[in-house]
Amino acid sequence: MNQLQLKPIASNMNLLETPKHIVLFSYATPVASFDKATYSFHRTTKKWSKTTTRHINKWIDGVKAIDQPQDYFDNLLNLGSV
Repeated sequence: MNQLQLKPIASNMNLLETPKHIVLFSYATPVASFDKATYSFHRTTKKWSKTTTRHINKWIDGVKAIDQPQDYFDNLLNLGSV
């Protein structure tokens, strides 16, 4: 069984790769993702801190992202959706 692990990419920025998604965590919160099936980025619509917004923008790097409610990311790591 493969164990999921956070991969640090910058200070307080981590990625978690699953079979279906790559999820960006700012601090301990999932706030953006890349859907491997559709090759699309998704970002939270919830307003967090300026630092979290900066983390999302840095990771997405100007690519058009689909806005999603925070619940999308909170539920993304349920076993059925990863």
